Amino acid sequence: MLDPQARAYIDWMIQRGAPPVQSTTPQQARQFFEERRVLTQPDPPEVAEVRSLDADGVPLRLFRSAAADAGRPSPVLVYLHGGGWLVGNLDSHDVLCRQLALSSQGAVVAVDYRLAPEHPFPAALDDSLAALRWIRRHAAALGLDGSRLAVGGDSAGGNLAASACLALRAGGEPLPGFQLLVYPVTDLRQGMPSYTANAQGFGLTRDAMAHYRALYVPEAAQWTDWRASPLLADDHRGLPPALVLTAGFDPLRDEGRAYADALSAAGVPTQFVCFERQIHGFFSMSRIIDEASLAVALCGSALRRAWRL
Repeated sequence: MLDPQARAYIDWMIQRGAPPVQSTTPQQARQFFEERRVLTQPDPPEVAEVRSLDADGVPLRLFRSAAADAGRPSPVLVYLHGGGWLVGNLDSHDVLCRQLALSSQGAVVAVDYRLAPEHPFPAALDDSLAALRWIRRHAAALGLDGSRLAVGGDSAGGNLAASACLALRAGGEPLPGFQLLVYPVTDLRQGMPSYTANAQGFGLTRDAMAHYRALYVPEAAQWTDWRASPLLADDHRGLPPALVLTAGFDPLRDEGRAYADALSAAGVPTQFVCFERQIHGFFSMSRIIDEASLAVALCGSALRRAWRL
């Protein structure tokens, strides 16, 4: 069954008359996203450091936990926010990044990549790669350990994280040591069974995903480009170890599992966990959904293991 807390959230959205994203302008969608997060996210927890950075034009925000602030370089997670490549920013995922910094006992650097439709594919991926390269180059000056760098993200951010690893491998560049993929978009063809089973009624809908896709990758011929659909890459060998989380009542459920399976089949150490009773987006809703805190703790534990803390 659907988690009662997730059910209550969906019922609240219905009572509020929240318009489907495909019926709004980009500006309206972003405004509603900001209003909703205030009601679903807890107050921001205290961390030892929060700092604004600029990666050659890409805004970043660094979070460091007190446990990591011990006179030695901090392992770091580069985090790419979700939001269908349309909504989201440094503020929308500020609380989640603080939680991940505390849970992992390291540092998190959030990336404010460009959004569609003003900046369609591959602008968001280009910014994500630029941020990863910049952070690696400047790690020592920032008190970060570039040899213990992970990349992660939720939904569209999970898509960008997975695609960034593939792009870095293709270019022969150093890879992150770990990838954290939370209900990632991995196949823009949008044809897996969960797109039918969870098409309507659970928050994120099949129609909304088609809308996000149309804004981010308007050319259908590019939906099978591995930079947009990392599941469709010819080869997944040699990619970083991964933790893939999915939600049972999510149109993206099956492509997340398919990506975990593709990594495992290619010999990449991969853990897969499906929160069977959850909906898309629950990861950042710990004010109203208790399992969100459990998911963050699980991610923190995986990062600590990857960093050997």
